[in-house]
Amino acid sequence: MIDWARVTSLKAEIGDEDLEEVVPLFIEEVSEITDRLRENLDLATLEEDLHCLKGSAMNLGFLEFSDLCNLGESMSAKGEAAAVDVSEILDSFERSKQAFLSGLQDGIAA
Repeated sequence: MIDWARVTSLKAEIGDEDLEEVVPLFIEEVSEITDRLRENLDLATLEEDLHCLKGSAMNLGFLEFSDLCNLGESMSAKGEAAAVDVSEILDSFERSKQAFLSGLQDGIAA
């Protein structure tokens, strides 16, 4: 679910303090988009929204979430936005976020 090697690499690149600043910003940015998808899904912008989510997820090692966003983005690009399982993507974000925050707290990305 989480690519802890990526998280460790990011932590080494930017340091502990910057990671502590980046994580809340990431969660806030992604939550704004996921909230919008949950409350007011617009199939016309779904491809763009999923592209943005995918990139953010990849940066912090959210593997499953990133893969689902990538699949949804590809489907949307082919005109199949209505077939994208947005609820699965949203559920994956919530599970990934919990696993990520728990892992950070437990020191997995040392």
